[in-house]
Amino acid sequence: MAVSVDSDCQILPDGLQRILRSPWLRVLLLLASGLALLVLLRWRGSNLESFGNAFVHVRWWWTLAAIAFNLVSAVAGSLAWDTVIKQAMPSPHPRYRDVLSAFSVGLLGNVVLPARAGEVARIAVLARRLGGGAGVWATLVGSVVAYRLLDLVPSLGLIVYVLVSAPIPHWALQSLALVAGLGLVLLAVGFMSARRHDRPLVEANTSFGRLGTIAREGLGILRAPLPAATATVYQSVAWLGQLFAAFATLQAFGLELPLSAAALVLALVNLAILFPLWPGNIGLLQATVAVPLAAYAVDYGHGIAFGAGMQAIEVAVGVSLGLFFLAREGLSVASLTRMPGARDAVPLEVRDE
Repeated sequence: MAVSVDSDCQILPDGLQRILRSPWLRVLLLLASGLALLVLLRWRGSNLESFGNAFVHVRWWWTLAAIAFNLVSAVAGSLAWDTVIKQAMPSPHPRYRDVLSAFSVGLLGNVVLPARAGEVARIAVLARRLGGGAGVWATLVGSVVAYRLLDLVPSLGLIVYVLVSAPIPHWALQSLALVAGLGLVLLAVGFMSARRHDRPLVEANTSFGRLGTIAREGLGILRAPLPAATATVYQSVAWLGQLFAAFATLQAFGLELPLSAAALVLALVNLAILFPLWPGNIGLLQATVAVPLAAYAVDYGHGIAFGAGMQAIEVAVGVSLGLFFLAREGLSVASLTRMPGARDAVPLEVRDE
């Protein structure tokens, strides 16, 4: 069932678009990020020598391995979304290379846009390939919802592994338990909603009802056990890629720690980025990583350096893939903030203003 949505919607308001394109803002964010790291080092009483030595003695073969694992994770994630889309819409289905392209642009969008707006960017890029009609948009929105629901399965598995194998700070234990509980609730609601697809959960003529109807357009995979299992396997491979990337980054920074330490780092990093307070949550993410590593006798300055390096590797992979496929789509970075609405089938403007 096609659902009408606003044809003039954009990812970001015009005023915020102009602010984000300001070169002064970019310089300010870079300075603020660097200052945040310096404050973290001083706050814990660590010296800059430990931080600098961690980068001087980086083992580059392990760094390349971390990059490779991040690439595997990205490809597996795109295959999971492709599986969801194939179940969500009738033939002809979008080509996998177009799905990979949109998925990669979404990775870039999550780096350069606030509030993880890359999720909307990936929908806009693929909808543009498919004609951009309201029905297409509705289905793709639902497919992202289903993708994220299936993503909860391996993430919950990671949390269980961390709980039984790693020393966890008290604050992190409560947070991980809360996230696990919410994840189980969301999974239950998602599967229940998918099974009741022929009946509205709430009145369809309300705003909440229309939003729920849009979200359910792409939940078809939750009614098909085999495709759902296939997508979950791909999601699990994506999470394993991230886990091995974290482990390889630990080795690259000379931290000979077990796989359970990498799992703890990965779980807490995803906890830190759950609510993007500022671009990359720089500073918060490094602190989230460095504090629990103290249980493994890792110097705080060394832990901050590892957190910065791990984030740099992940961002570099996402940005590189995103820029490559953004060029393939004939778009610019600035155009990510000017994506069209659901009924807008006009090609995106590719000029930087």
